[in-house]
Amino acid sequence: MARDDNRGRRDRDETPEFADRLVAINRVSKTVKGGKRFGFAALVVVGDQKGRVGFGKGKAKEVPEAIRKATEQAKRQMIRVPLREGRTLHHDIDGRHGAGRVVMRTAPQGTGIIAGGPMRAVFEMLGVQDVVAKSVGSQNPYNMIRATINGLTKESSPRQVAQRRGKKVADILKKDDAPATEKAEA
Repeated sequence: MARDDNRGRRDRDETPEFADRLVAINRVSKTVKGGKRFGFAALVVVGDQKGRVGFGKGKAKEVPEAIRKATEQAKRQMIRVPLREGRTLHHDIDGRHGAGRVVMRTAPQGTGIIAGGPMRAVFEMLGVQDVVAKSVGSQNPYNMIRATINGLTKESSPRQVAQRRGKKVADILKKDDAPATEKAEA
């Protein structure tokens, strides 16, 4: 009995660090000899609003159980995304999954989240404050979220690029001023 109490307390301590958003709920039915059996499928996005996000889907006979299963799966499948100034993306990205395709662009401060439906939930849980995004293709929430996550996994920060290329971050971010000064002198 004491073991269950400790596990419950640990779960309560973990939950405040993650926010979750129910994106879609779907009633599905199975036809059996005596009629129909109904079940529910839930799609949930979970994030810490500081650069980590994940999504999960759960199926059960009752809605709360489906949501709980989806939330647990989302917590297990979280990814870390580097954010510029903790508010926007470092560069423009495209994401694809099946027929779902999304385009995500960086935005200046004060723009807000300009994105529709499932993509908005992902950005809010990720902690992005300024982004412009467009869904091109499938409007299915599952495909839109998978395409968004696919695009976010492709994002790389200047620090990651510098490390991969064996350079300093200043070299990566430096503007190409050398040719302009040479032209001015000539």
